[in-house]
Amino acid sequence: MAANTLPEPVDLSHHLSRSTKAREASSIKQFYKYFLIPGIGQFAGGLPNANYFPYDTLEAKVALPNRWEPTPNRSVDPPSVELSSSTISDAPPSTRVVVPHLSGNSDPLRTIDITTALQYGTAQGYPSLYYFIRRFTLEHLHPTIPYKGGAEVLLTCGSTDGFSKTIQALSNEWSEGRDQVSERPGLLVEEFCYMNAVQAARPRGLNIAPVAIDDEGMLVAGKGGLEDVLENWDFCKGKRPHLMYTVTIGQNPTSGTLSIQRRKEIYALCVKYDIIIIEDDPYWYLQFPSASSVPVPPPAKSSGFEFLDSLIPSYLSLDYQGRVVRLDTFSKTVAPGCRLGWITAQPALIERILRITETSTQQPSGFVQSMIAELIIGPQGHSDGGRGGAADGSGWKVDGWVRWLEGLRGNYERRMHSMSNILASGKHLVKAGRRTSLSEVASENEWAVVEKTKIYDFVRPLGGMFLWVRFDFQTHPLHSHVPLPRLARALWVFWTTKPYLVLAAPGTIFAPTEEIRERDAWQCFRLCFAACDENELENLSHRFVDGAQAFWRIKKKEKIDELLKDDESPASATAEGADSGLAILTGFC
Repeated sequence: MAANTLPEPVDLSHHLSRSTKAREASSIKQFYKYFLIPGIGQFAGGLPNANYFPYDTLEAKVALPNRWEPTPNRSVDPPSVELSSSTISDAPPSTRVVVPHLSGNSDPLRTIDITTALQYGTAQGYPSLYYFIRRFTLEHLHPTIPYKGGAEVLLTCGSTDGFSKTIQALSNEWSEGRDQVSERPGLLVEEFCYMNAVQAARPRGLNIAPVAIDDEGMLVAGKGGLEDVLENWDFCKGKRPHLMYTVTIGQNPTSGTLSIQRRKEIYALCVKYDIIIIEDDPYWYLQFPSASSVPVPPPAKSSGFEFLDSLIPSYLSLDYQGRVVRLDTFSKTVAPGCRLGWITAQPALIERILRITETSTQQPSGFVQSMIAELIIGPQGHSDGGRGGAADGSGWKVDGWVRWLEGLRGNYERRMHSMSNILASGKHLVKAGRRTSLSEVASENEWAVVEKTKIYDFVRPLGGMFLWVRFDFQTHPLHSHVPLPRLARALWVFWTTKPYLVLAAPGTIFAPTEEIRERDAWQCFRLCFAACDENELENLSHRFVDGAQAFWRIKKKEKIDELLKDDESPASATAEGADSGLAILTGFC
């Protein structure tokens, strides 16, 4: 479809909160663009003198973009042994990045130096980095956004910051006893979800509305599916939700990956019911084609890179109405401590969120922005004293950044297969015993009988950093003597004892409502294969399996009581205090 025939994005201003509608451009920030005019005499702003910054340069030793070997951009059936072993490429592993004090470049879109990066700046982000991210997003990540004019981007202090500002812009605060129930806004989420988002929305009074999921992700039809929730909405709970929060690739915690067809069906319902999709995709680059039997169809327009073309596209590729707000982050591709990300959405929504940014966080850290800008973009001329992340001192550029992402995917994919193979081999408890034959003549094959009991199951992830393991406590020898949630809690404690010493995240901390928590969340555990040292991954995976197998051999109720004797709430499977502590440890993954 030609660009001039694309539809205009729909007007979503009726979803803006009262405070966001009332926001005006910062009276100070509007002058910043004039500060960058070469030779301008600057008496207007309250900026400190850049010569007094105590940093003359910023330097770091960094990886080259080809440090890690990629994995195939296609399905591999069955996954080969090679996919389970990580390797480092033969290229030099590192080089040095330098951000100079002054670059000597007068173009603000090409300037990377301490003088500008550590000064006050525009809320949109450091100009050179903002410009790079905008081009990379619109030309390579999402080159087929189907509305007129395309999307705009805004740099954030990570996805959590982006989500917080998005719901602030698009929902009014609601208070029980003060506001009418009919005005209470709602937020649609997966029935197991990233709880930081829920915990950000709930204090604003939003009604959390879970939607049923399967191994792929959010369901469209059927009991508890999106269509069912919306068509049969109980208005006694508040307004029908107009916001949806979703993680579509390597969903946290279940690791589900949403197909293109499922996205089309969900998007159609969001158009019908006027819902804005907040798509949080920190794991989008970590899609694992080798684990899938269904190849991704070629895109309508190539990104210019085989790796990016092999990925399931964002909701943005379907968003002809401009009702998708996408959250991206450097947390999983560089480091969580960067606290740097960006929002992609239709320009009218970005402009409103920009107004929030101007009077709250302002722009992300100048230290971080300059280091990432120099790493990827590099110096812009011979007079520039900077040094980028390539071996020759230039920046990684788009090619290098994509190659880095491809190598990261390769390492995480190998880790996923390594853990999955070990867990798959241990999900049955095998018992062997002597056969009592009624026949006078017995063959040697009849001397023993093998009984297999499945104690847990999981689906090999198509993306992300997690395995979602669901246990069947009905098969435990004590299932009729100990409440099943109590058995689940005891298993979690048992793993933390010698010789197992592994910590899994209980499914209860990912349940957005008490009903889901009590229904079946206690049966599930989330394992992250990303964080541990590579040489420990297989050992820890075996210890997890050995612990589960050993727990299924416990036949005395007293052992369960002993395990839970120090538990804060021994009669409960939820153990609120312990789960809250775990949420802190696991919630940022």
